Amino acid sequence: MANIYPIILSGGYGTRLWPLSRAALPKQLLPLVTEKTMLQETALRVAEWPEMQPPVLVCGDEHRFLVAEQLRQIGIKPTAILLEPEGRNTAPAVAVAANFLMARDPEALMLVLPADHMIEDVAAFHAAVGKAAEVALKSGALVTFGIEPTAAETGYGYIRRGAALQGFDGCYAVERFVEKPDAATAQSFIEDGGYSWNSGMFLFEAGRYLEELKRLAPAIAEHAASAIEGRHGDLDFCRLEEAAFASCPSDSIDYAVMERTDRAVVVPAALGWSDVGSWSALWEVQKGDENGNVLRGDVYVDGARDSLVRAESRMVALIGVDNLVVIETDDAVLVAHKDQVQQVKKVVEHLKQKGRSEHLNHTRVYRPWGYYEGIDAGSRFQVKRIMVKPGEKLSLQMHHHRAEHWVVVRGTARITCGETVKLLSENESTYIPIGVTHRLENPGKMPLDIIEVQSGSYLGEDDIVRFEDVYQRVPQ
Repeated sequence: MANIYPIILSGGYGTRLWPLSRAALPKQLLPLVTEKTMLQETALRVAEWPEMQPPVLVCGDEHRFLVAEQLRQIGIKPTAILLEPEGRNTAPAVAVAANFLMARDPEALMLVLPADHMIEDVAAFHAAVGKAAEVALKSGALVTFGIEPTAAETGYGYIRRGAALQGFDGCYAVERFVEKPDAATAQSFIEDGGYSWNSGMFLFEAGRYLEELKRLAPAIAEHAASAIEGRHGDLDFCRLEEAAFASCPSDSIDYAVMERTDRAVVVPAALGWSDVGSWSALWEVQKGDENGNVLRGDVYVDGARDSLVRAESRMVALIGVDNLVVIETDDAVLVAHKDQVQQVKKVVEHLKQKGRSEHLNHTRVYRPWGYYEGIDAGSRFQVKRIMVKPGEKLSLQMHHHRAEHWVVVRGTARITCGETVKLLSENESTYIPIGVTHRLENPGKMPLDIIEVQSGSYLGEDDIVRFEDVYQRVPQ
């Protein structure tokens, strides 16, 4: 059998899972169902499978270090991490992955997987993939996985099965794709028995997908090919040519190809699948207590039923309430009825319109060298805790508008301040004046924690002039 390459699409921001999912740390990079992140669970699901090659990741530039670190944590070295300069939906993302694979393995099969789905029955998933690979190789089909519906769900698209494929047991031509229906229509689909949920997972030959893309969406095919031709390396990442990729029309693989091709085949499967697209969906896929409550963190309940409660930073108590979603983070709290969780997107839109930041970042912001988190802020001052991983260092930089005081609370710091380089130990401090070039490093074998007090007329993160950076980040 030809090699199968998992193509893991790690774009999107999961706005319906705010306040936990945010632009800088979206749904797929969070541990929502298990102690591992959704991305890690997706990668592990296809790891150590004889025909399966290391995955190809497609993600946004802003998430590249988090994606790489999460794969490193589970011992998976990817075939490549392709960096999108901007989101252009799934058809271009799959197209650049297909072009990348064709250059190294012209017979490659692509198993396209969103990074943020849950599958309970991994054995059934493997069986479905094996069946889809056989169909794709022998018939040149573009295969999609249809999930056997368990309810009249209005949050998913549907696939209407057509004629059974001769010689391929349990495989069907796709008669049509159906948009998310209303409740009555969804119920009629369940009663009909000929419909599956549209999972958004696909398997096909890379070359066959590109053939259909050239025929059905030639602009995407042309610009995606150019984006790969003009790619260049950046540390362990592959950067697409920006102008070419930005010229790709933004379209999903469903609209651009699958709904228009005559090669679409569906493999129905019962996988225990969920796209975990809302807080109510997360409640449904997790085992609750005797009262139907799904609890995580420091939570107290008394007389509460059928609720999802997640406490990230402090104690949360529920008394005498039913069917609630309560999500607590250190800078925002969401309280919603489970029937209204689709409206969470409106909160995110409100935050955008007001120019706020709670939809973009948590108070803890991850960087390739570690993280920083806000502790306090006021007029002309800001206090942060900074953690630098062993052996890592921040960029050599300068600020036009702020000075900084650093106090080491754990570990050893190597400080560059102008022409001076010195080591600081616990309980020692230093001062970085406005306009002076400086750098913070951790030369030790344990994490370095410092408290940073900023003071000045402007304290925004964009007041950074980078002169040198081991992570090759674009100077600001």
